Amino acid sequence: MNSTLSALAEPNRLHIVELLRNGSLTVGEIADRLELGQPQASKHLRVLSEAGLVEVQPVANRRIYKLRTQPLIELDDWLASFRRLWEERFDQLDDYLLELQEKGKSEDQTEGGN
Repeated sequence: MNSTLSALAEPNRLHIVELLRNGSLTVGEIADRLELGQPQASKHLRVLSEAGLVEVQPVANRRIYKLRTQPLIELDDWLASFRRLWEERFDQLDDYLLELQEKGKSEDQTEGGN
């Protein structure tokens, strides 16, 4: 997972992943869309490939890259544990605030009755 996060931390690599989410592209297409030189795009794609985020398919003299979903699924699962934790904490906060609100209402009624 650290290699996934490391690879995605660089903005150009994140943009490449976003491009590939819509389908496979060649190195040249990626370089053109991101306005990068082809060697620079290839370098970023190599890092993404080493992290397992993309796979390459050679077709004649072109290299076609496509997104691999497994590392992103693992990242989403990891993030889900944080979402669950925060949802539980927000639910506890909501319960506590309702409790305070109810306590405030009963104190107002007690004071108003005297």
